[in-house]
Amino acid sequence: MMSHNTVIVAGGGIGGLAAALGLARQGIPSLVLEQAPELGEIGAGIQIGPNAFHAFDYLGIGDEARAKAVYIDNLLLMDAMEDRQIAAIPLDRTFRERFNNPYAVVHRADLHKVLLDACEANELVELRTDSRVEDYEQNAEGVTAILESGEHFTGRALIGAEGLWSPIRQKLVGDGAPRVSGHTTYRSVIPTAQMPEELRWNAATLWAGPKCHIVHYPLKGGEVYNLVVTYHNDAPKPMAGKPVTKEEVYRGFAHIAERPRQIIEHGKDWKMWVLCDRDPNEHWIDGRVVLLGDAAHPMLQYMAQGACMAMEDAVCLSYHLGHKANLADAFEAYRNDRFARTARVQTYSRLMGEYIYHPAEGKAAMRNATMRAMTPEDFYDRIEWLYGGSGLSNVTTSQDA
Repeated sequence: MMSHNTVIVAGGGIGGLAAALGLARQGIPSLVLEQAPELGEIGAGIQIGPNAFHAFDYLGIGDEARAKAVYIDNLLLMDAMEDRQIAAIPLDRTFRERFNNPYAVVHRADLHKVLLDACEANELVELRTDSRVEDYEQNAEGVTAILESGEHFTGRALIGAEGLWSPIRQKLVGDGAPRVSGHTTYRSVIPTAQMPEELRWNAATLWAGPKCHIVHYPLKGGEVYNLVVTYHNDAPKPMAGKPVTKEEVYRGFAHIAERPRQIIEHGKDWKMWVLCDRDPNEHWIDGRVVLLGDAAHPMLQYMAQGACMAMEDAVCLSYHLGHKANLADAFEAYRNDRFARTARVQTYSRLMGEYIYHPAEGKAAMRNATMRAMTPEDFYDRIEWLYGGSGLSNVTTSQDA
């Protein structure tokens, strides 16, 4: 299927598959090269704001994505020390009308499967596994992706969508290892029957405490609960998916109230991730090569926007590739549309961790007083920039989009 017009996509995760779908929408063939032996996703639940649903609709998978989602009633912020509610953001009809789409949660694997099924059904998308891109070469005629196996694939352009540890980023930017935050996250998914009955809320609930927090919400139609707990343990190096004991998870939560702490007791098969990110860097482009998603702008989890930003990138980049006369103009328009927005989310993600999720004493009291005084409309106004569709307004409002 390879042709002079084929765009090579390195990485078959959510961002890479979304890019392939977006390109197909513009009539552009793509070859997705995934390093894993099978196309799939690890991890557990993710939160998807209205801006993600804007992207789903553009990519033509809105109905399928909505069918996999769980529609929660509120975003709840609880004080883990006082065992008391700080604030609730309703996600009801008023929210949906304000932002033209819902807020929901979904299992990462379910969302990936929706994207994968759409790619497999599209004749303009070719998928290949066991294909780790470790280098590239380019000239005036095209760009060649060089695989770890020694194989070469040449196309019109190369999109680096391989995530935090992108080899393409390392050649393009050369900024070394990511910044280690010192925050460690532990994840578990349990049957709903094992979740304390008094905490089976249809909400994305955040228990905020000094240097720690706990998040829980239902998944898979309410059959299971996603548990995510994080604390500062000054972890010195990155780690992903390492199994750990319940006792290790407990260490960061001995100081919080009993009710949120009991959530850890009910977790099973805990796995740990050490959180990493990078400072915003606008160097996303090298001739025929461009970065997308975490390869371009890795961020901490505190805005729940990593996957959402990758899908927005995919929509924006594919649109410009379909509507600009040459690669240079398309890539520049993409970066111009995306850099300030993704830099804002990267920066806010760090600030949210410090001032909303993990503050103590005076900072926590300030957070509680400020947020308890806010109305739902106040919260909606604060997040209009993120959920209101501005990230894709240049694309989704075009008549030919």
